[in-house]
Amino acid sequence: MKEATVQFYDELPDNADLRAEVLQGLGTHPRRLSPKFFYDRRGSELFDAICRVPEYYITRTETAILQNNAAALARLAGTRTVLIELGSGASQKVRLMLDVLRPYAYVGVDISKDFLLQSTRRLAAAYPWLKVHAVCADFCQPLSLTCCPPQFKRVAFFPGSSIGNFEPQHAVLFMRQLQSVLGPTGALVIGVDLKKDPHHLNAAYNDAQGVTAEFNLNILRRMQRELGAQVDIRGFRHEAFYNEAHGRIEMHLVSQRTQQIRIDNEAFHFEKNERMHTENSYKYTIEEFQALARDAGYQPHTVWTDEKRLFSVHYLQVENRD
Repeated sequence: MKEATVQFYDELPDNADLRAEVLQGLGTHPRRLSPKFFYDRRGSELFDAICRVPEYYITRTETAILQNNAAALARLAGTRTVLIELGSGASQKVRLMLDVLRPYAYVGVDISKDFLLQSTRRLAAAYPWLKVHAVCADFCQPLSLTCCPPQFKRVAFFPGSSIGNFEPQHAVLFMRQLQSVLGPTGALVIGVDLKKDPHHLNAAYNDAQGVTAEFNLNILRRMQRELGAQVDIRGFRHEAFYNEAHGRIEMHLVSQRTQQIRIDNEAFHFEKNERMHTENSYKYTIEEFQALARDAGYQPHTVWTDEKRLFSVHYLQVENRD
């Protein structure tokens, strides 16, 4: 049996960028770390586990929406396409689209190299007719994606409501930037979590098994492994809550006592109960997100939701201004 092959492209900067951004985030007040640093191999495995906990409705709800509407999505996307998955992770949901869309090529883009290679190799083995490309990159930065043949329509798939990790104004900038990859005939299929009962939201980010807490704390472990940080991980605890005024879940690491984090010759002093902001996850109404998409230069075409209106999947067309 012929071994499945994946064309791999490494566009990720080295650890100098991680070090610089972490030092900058620790030096600001209030302190912040980018959620993109969750996703080393261990962080990606933990997020995959989060998707299976009972409280985390997002994955199973979005999967059901895609299962129920994959044929309609394929009709909108058309034939002769390249499917680009941003934040590909385990690449499970995209299989629902591959089965009916049957694109010319698949391009998985993820910041976690080992996890990306593992998942794309599995895809290549499962779909031997498909050209599979793996691009290790920070998709928050401009992408070149030279592996995409120009004669095919480009359809980006951005599931899991990862767009919620961006501040709304930055979400607009990110989606505008993505148009340079999609081109004038491209489209974006994007999952967006909807506003709902805060109790439902708080439970999803504070699962009883503590997987989300471990995921949050893993950013400290990554700092230890890759930057040689001196940090007592047990000195911090996970905190997540819905900030209704801003329409977002906030995740923080809270210092349990007075302590320091040291990296190289720099020391960062933490007071007891001082927070380090690690992630936002914005929630939208359908109307709010469609307005945001229009600001970014897209024409909302179709939106699908579940019966309880917990989650939404949007098909957006690049707006041709010519």
